[in-house]
Amino acid sequence: MDNFSQYSSLDDILNDAIFGESFKVTSKPSIAQNADQRLVESFEEINQFIDQTGHAPAASNDINERKLYSRLLGLREEALKCEMLQEYDRHHLLIQSEPLPSSLDDILNSAEFTDLIDDEDIFTLKHIPLNTERESADFVARRKQCKNFAQYEELFKQCHAEIKSGQRKLVAFNEANLTEKSFFVAKGVLGYLDVIYDLVRDKNSKLDGRVYSVFENGTESNMLFRSLGKMLYEDGFLVSASQVSDLETFNRGFEIINDEDQQSGYIYVLKSRSTDSKIVSIDNLYKIGYSTMPVEERIKNAENEATYLMAAVEIMAIYQCYNMNPQKFEQLLHKFFGSACLNLDIFGEHGARYNPREWFTVPLHIINQAIELIISGEIINYRYNYTSEMINLI
Repeated sequence: MDNFSQYSSLDDILNDAIFGESFKVTSKPSIAQNADQRLVESFEEINQFIDQTGHAPAASNDINERKLYSRLLGLREEALKCEMLQEYDRHHLLIQSEPLPSSLDDILNSAEFTDLIDDEDIFTLKHIPLNTERESADFVARRKQCKNFAQYEELFKQCHAEIKSGQRKLVAFNEANLTEKSFFVAKGVLGYLDVIYDLVRDKNSKLDGRVYSVFENGTESNMLFRSLGKMLYEDGFLVSASQVSDLETFNRGFEIINDEDQQSGYIYVLKSRSTDSKIVSIDNLYKIGYSTMPVEERIKNAENEATYLMAAVEIMAIYQCYNMNPQKFEQLLHKFFGSACLNLDIFGEHGARYNPREWFTVPLHIINQAIELIISGEIINYRYNYTSEMINLI
């Protein structure tokens, strides 16, 4: 009350220059004015975000940015709000409606239309995700005449002959075995996968990229890796690697063996028959070695030798070498597959510990492919990818 002792009545308080202002009744702003102001202020938050970050809000993991992104999408859907905010749209965020095309030329010349087509192929769409049906059609839609089919024709003839003789077989499709320089059968047509490029793993750790394939009917394709895989899962097979025993026949340019050629040894690939759970659990485990004596003779005592994991072994492939050093050839293979070398301690007789270095976790057909590349001299242009279990161009 001491604060008001100078006043004798309520009128004196109300008329006071200091306190009177607190009791004045002013007109209440209209709801429409407040709504307009809130609309502008909410849009200005988006403008300020761009001023600070240099980019428009997106659907990111940042809650504030994602909130602004949702707000912007909502504004764009309301033409009246877009019109009201036009003078504040300094970053050109609001989509303005374009006049309807008045002729076919207007449509063909529009940015939306030209962005969808390629200069070389009017039927190749861009920026449009492929759905399941589109992916299944990719195999057929993208095939065209192969201009250099002549260089592949003999490969197909040889493959057919090897299938007929039993040197190759049709096997169930497995994506891990879909590699370069391999054959497959899709919808009854024999194909040759020549090159895999731009191969990456997506967010689900699935391989994807492009494959260049040639088909026995004289066509070629640059289809998606996943599309080819889907096609083979549904109606196709892989063709196993050739089981030809002489190493030199892997090179199509080799001359026929004659009496003057000198046999120098063997390259062999073995699979362990060990019952040790640590070894049984390892997929695609093979020993790559060399021998100057017949391999059957060399492995007679496998159960007692640490180099054979103290267990019997199964011969998966034998390659007879002529006019070359088989040990050097073995060393090249070991170096090429170095990243896949088994690191496992084996205990032999009297508890002695060994660490065999000739066992590798590599698919058998990939080993065959590497042998072919070494003989052709092309191995220097390739490397083995341990993660994808594939041989890739450097």
